[in-house]
Amino acid sequence: MPTPVAAASDPAASPVPPRQTARGGGRMDLTDGPIAKTLILFALPTLASNILQTLSGSVNSIWVGQFLGESALAATANANIIMFLMFATFFGFGMAATVLIGQAIGRGDIDAARRASGGAIGLALLFSVVISLVGWFASDAILRLLETPPEAFDFAHDYLRVTFVAVPASMLMVTLMMASRGAGDAVTPLRFMILSVVLDIVLNPLLILGVGPFPRLGIAGSALATAIAGTISLAGMIVWFYARDHVLRLRGRELAYLLPDWNELRFVIGRGLPMGAQMLVISGAGLVMVGLVNREGLVTAAAYGATLQLWNYIQMPALAVGAAVSAMAAQNIGANRWDRVAAITGGGIRINLAMTGVLIAILLAFDHAALALFLGSESPAIAVSRHIQYIATWTFLPFGTTIVIIGTLRANGSVVPPLVILFLSMFPIRFGIYWFAYPWIGADAIWWSFPLSSLASLAMAWAVYRHGGWRSAMRSAPGG
Repeated sequence: MPTPVAAASDPAASPVPPRQTARGGGRMDLTDGPIAKTLILFALPTLASNILQTLSGSVNSIWVGQFLGESALAATANANIIMFLMFATFFGFGMAATVLIGQAIGRGDIDAARRASGGAIGLALLFSVVISLVGWFASDAILRLLETPPEAFDFAHDYLRVTFVAVPASMLMVTLMMASRGAGDAVTPLRFMILSVVLDIVLNPLLILGVGPFPRLGIAGSALATAIAGTISLAGMIVWFYARDHVLRLRGRELAYLLPDWNELRFVIGRGLPMGAQMLVISGAGLVMVGLVNREGLVTAAAYGATLQLWNYIQMPALAVGAAVSAMAAQNIGANRWDRVAAITGGGIRINLAMTGVLIAILLAFDHAALALFLGSESPAIAVSRHIQYIATWTFLPFGTTIVIIGTLRANGSVVPPLVILFLSMFPIRFGIYWFAYPWIGADAIWWSFPLSSLASLAMAWAVYRHGGWRSAMRSAPGG
């Protein structure tokens, strides 16, 4: 069967099947219309979802920091990087399925889109149950590997174990959201992110402090609140899919798609492993970084935890625009609209730089007030955190540009070059900077390693985008 690339060079060789229709809530046609406007409108719901999710985490950190202290806040930072690692392991499979969904929607093949979505959901369920069981029993060993400060260890233990219990519901929710965006619907995930965030913010203080009929659970209550909110939102999203006859809903014989066929599984694994490895490289570097920060003491660990909260906001435009670029490029590749792909990439880069630049300026202008929310106005960690931000916050300008470029590469199944780029920038470059600079400038070597390694990754990503063979990467996509 001709691939999208072959069809692009010879449209007559691969006629696009008649478009099937299905109601999809907020589903947009990403293959037509003005590129910049369409990209912004599609990215905004994803950005709003990211803002809400990060806001929920920030508010929860405020509850934990104010009610339970700096040790508990440091514990959540250690536990959350572990959870990122767990989700990163599956991320690649979900993204590979999203590429299939996007290209199928671009071709107008709704059945292929549902088949890819069902396979991703089934794989997510199996994978998440295994992760949940392993994580429950291995949580203490993981925390020891991170060199979690003794003052924070018990807090981290309680928080992490409850969080592992909630992994299946959380992972299924993330998978449904990724699939929905791949189909061009970014509004449905936003609706249920709003529900999840509201429930999480309300339940956190009730379960931490034991207000009214709720038990006093301390830091475990914060994790349980997040788990309950995510489970309710997942159930609501599934009901919504069927009530609105969403384009990816499964009925009757389509339920068999929850067991992916071999061709699709081979593609998802073949493309998903390198994509998942990209996230593992990022999260693995984050784990090593947490260990290096922990060596600097509790004050620096708490300062870094608060800094990460603010950095979560700064990186949101890059993640939202990168996801939008990937979905939009995939649909245009599926529709043989290669003339629009370069414009999508360029538009994504410009939009991201503008949005990220504004956020950096705002957060640096009001950083003391923001940090006081997490650390308390008299905490010695505030001065350390402000120092970190002045050195490293601008790293998100090159970081965001790299994310957009990688989103385009990923849309056509090019997954190995981004993996190599991320590995080189995160390990030999970033930690090489730390290794050589630490004897001279101490802990500042950690903070300078962020922007310098991001510049290196941008240079490599741009070289691959301009001169690499990514346009012919999608040679084994089922249904292509």
